[in-house]
Amino acid sequence: METKSLTPLNGLTLSILLGLGLSLTVIGFSLTSIYPLIISATVSGIFGYIVVPILQRLKAGQVIQEDGPKTHLLKAGTPTMGGIFFVPVAIALSLILTPVTRELIAISLVTLGYGLVGWLDDWQILKQQSNQGISPRQKLGLQIAIAIIFCIWLIMTQPEEITNIPLPGKIVLSLGIWFWPLAVFVMAAESNATNLTDGVDGLAAGTSAIAFGTLGLIINSTHPSLGIFAFSFAGACLGFLVHNHHKAKVFMGDTGSLALGGALGALGLLTNQLWALLIVSGIFLVESLSVIAQVSYYKATKGPEGKGKRLFKMAPLHHHLELSGWSETEVVGFFYLINFCLGLLLLIFNQGG
Repeated sequence: METKSLTPLNGLTLSILLGLGLSLTVIGFSLTSIYPLIISATVSGIFGYIVVPILQRLKAGQVIQEDGPKTHLLKAGTPTMGGIFFVPVAIALSLILTPVTRELIAISLVTLGYGLVGWLDDWQILKQQSNQGISPRQKLGLQIAIAIIFCIWLIMTQPEEITNIPLPGKIVLSLGIWFWPLAVFVMAAESNATNLTDGVDGLAAGTSAIAFGTLGLIINSTHPSLGIFAFSFAGACLGFLVHNHHKAKVFMGDTGSLALGGALGALGLLTNQLWALLIVSGIFLVESLSVIAQVSYYKATKGPEGKGKRLFKMAPLHHHLELSGWSETEVVGFFYLINFCLGLLLLIFNQGG
């Protein structure tokens, strides 16, 4: 006889638990930082009730990949490009809630730039009614171009010490000129990794909220305006989850995911917190590595008939777990827990150091 859980795990429950957990953590480390998070979450959530019906009327429905998990075929037609409402909300509130600095303007422009690249990709997908947007080469080229422009701005405005990367154990890695290729890589890799993670209802938004909240607490005392920026984005992601938790009423699309990754990358570089960025991006990193491993293994095992073996049932990792019998909410809850623990450990370590 099948037994049912007394406390079923659903998308709304996960979103509420995430919001409470993140809010309590922010309060515990920095009481005043809760205000931009709550304000942004509220405004973003309200804007969703206005924008989502408009996207539905415009028939901006997602085109679902046919070779993905069969349960995802039911999501065909769900509005996408949700990033057009929560990303601008986060940027606007950060500019309103804190004195405007050149760093805040720069990171806002970078975020909008990555969001625009994502919008172009989403628009092409909707226009062609296929799962192919702009070409991968075009997308990567635009991401790298924005990263290079941002790095040129960093060279012109930031002290030389920005090329010194603090590591645990009071170790400082002095990269000199080699910092800049790394910086471009970080920007492109972070935006693509966030994009790859956006494949299950609520996954990218929730893990991004944790990442932004954690970075915000770490940099708040040294970069207060950028701390507000981070908390505004953490809140906007929570507000977006009101509409994106399973079963999602809207997807963020590349418009949202590329903007989130670009913002995280720029935040880590501008505040000299690449180590912290690596830790809070743990889920994004694993998702990216699963794709790289899948492709590499397939090519390495390709036989005379031109077919190779798969390391995972499907990549990224969240699809492999789904095809292994996990429900979407189980995958999302598990990834939330991992990222939350990573963030909490980083905060405790940072406070102790």
